[in-house]
Amino acid sequence: MQIGEVAERTGLSLRTIRYYEEVGLVVPSARSQGGFRLYTDPDVDRLELIKRMKPLGFQLEEMRDLLAILDPTPGSPEIEDPAARLAEFGATAEKACAELRTKLAIAEEFAALLRSHDPTRTRAL
Repeated sequence: MQIGEVAERTGLSLRTIRYYEEVGLVVPSARSQGGFRLYTDPDVDRLELIKRMKPLGFQLEEMRDLLAILDPTPGSPEIEDPAARLAEFGATAEKACAELRTKLAIAEEFAALLRSHDPTRTRAL
């Protein structure tokens, strides 16, 4: 599939997908005769994996290492003690999730406060 279809399937912009290629996180499996990037389902799966790392605050180098463990490709870096490194990444992800849950709770409380002060809601009751 071409990059436009991949963008539609993943919800990532063309620019983001090209950037991930530029930094070596995902490389199209092939190019068409016209030079268009061609992606396979495993390439899309890899992009989805990267997409899940982003909101948890993983940096590019961490993403590269994590991909080398979870979805190694030719040229992936060699990870010393992958099990230990994966445990570190797991702890990082758990901590980020806890922080996001805290932020979400604060945001939900604030939204509820705003709803309770909405003059259009009190008039309708």
